[in-house]
Amino acid sequence: MESFYNQIMSNRVSYFYDSDVGSFYYGPEHPMKPFRIKMTHQLILSYGLYKKMSVYQPHRATDLEMAAFHSHDYIEHLKRAAPSLVSGAGIETQHKFNVGENDCPCFPGLYEFSQISAGGSLDAAIKLNHKSADICINWAGGLHHAKKMEASGFCYVNDIVLAILELLKYHNRVLYIDIDVHHGDGVEEAFYCTNRVMTVSFHRYGDFFPGTGDVKDIGHGEGQYYALNVPLNSGIDDDSYYHLFKTIMEEVRQKYRPDAVVIQCGADSLAYDRLGTYNTTIRGHGNCVKLIKSWGLPMLVLGGGGYTIKNVARCWANETAICLNTELDDNIPMNDFYEFYGNDFKLNFKPKDEPNHNTKEYLDFIQTKCLSNLKALEGAPSVGIQDYIPTDFFPEDNVEQMQYHKAEHQSEY
Repeated sequence: MESFYNQIMSNRVSYFYDSDVGSFYYGPEHPMKPFRIKMTHQLILSYGLYKKMSVYQPHRATDLEMAAFHSHDYIEHLKRAAPSLVSGAGIETQHKFNVGENDCPCFPGLYEFSQISAGGSLDAAIKLNHKSADICINWAGGLHHAKKMEASGFCYVNDIVLAILELLKYHNRVLYIDIDVHHGDGVEEAFYCTNRVMTVSFHRYGDFFPGTGDVKDIGHGEGQYYALNVPLNSGIDDDSYYHLFKTIMEEVRQKYRPDAVVIQCGADSLAYDRLGTYNTTIRGHGNCVKLIKSWGLPMLVLGGGGYTIKNVARCWANETAICLNTELDDNIPMNDFYEFYGNDFKLNFKPKDEPNHNTKEYLDFIQTKCLSNLKALEGAPSVGIQDYIPTDFFPEDNVEQMQYHKAEHQSEY
């Protein structure tokens, strides 16, 4: 009976993947590797997870869709500045909008990559709006640093903001949760003055990119106290992280009463990450996703950072399984990239032998401060949905056209 129930629940998970996404390349010295998404997909296939969910190829977001948040000039520059996979060299060479700088280089297919990322998150939001899925997953999404008119932190188009704007057509209150090691500054900035979106970011703070996200940053105007920042020091472990996360998020749930949740699952908050400084594991990271899933709210699950690519794939495959009420074998099955997981070929890894620079006193202070900020909310905001019927980017009747034939996936391994 329990397995039958889990099977029914699993059918309500939708997964978005474009087979081209792993082919984009920021450059030889750049830490961002879209190839990690293809590695994740291979684990999802080899573990058989694709059989338990609906798999879709997302549409590629249009200029108009991306301009729901970004300026037209910025989107036009992205199209013109970067070499296209189809047309070759870009037209403009000068650096504008931070495009072409070291963190945000111009690379072949930059615009197409952004279209895939944004299209997957928009399609996922529409599925949730139409109640045709309970959980939607887009590991190519989660690019939380992009601003309205600026590329930042390896991010060019903020798919998260676009997805939240779509969710707001049908949901009064959307909660955004960010467990990337870096502060979710682009999303926070976009919704800093509204109470219809609450942003909660757990991140490394101090002399660390992007340098924002102080516990004192709480939102402005109607959005005051609807931005919650949880700044952490290096070396935090699973127990410390999860205790803080659970305590704060349960209070957020009670105070804000969200109608839908978006969680950015940046895997750079794992131990051994090239750019991260934490000491958390696959299990600890996944426990955060498991907690939010237990709320039973419409849930959009996104990727983000993560620069030790074998651990990114491990993490996101495991969190796909969590969404499906499935526990994965610790022995990684054979797949196209099996050699990446040597020497032990295990799903899980042990934390590093290093100190936790988050003392109990510090964590108690941060927790107390965050709970104090939440007490300032006298209840969930009383906001209404627009009177008009929202116009989606494509009719619900055409949504099923996105679906892959699962036989095609079986041929991939």
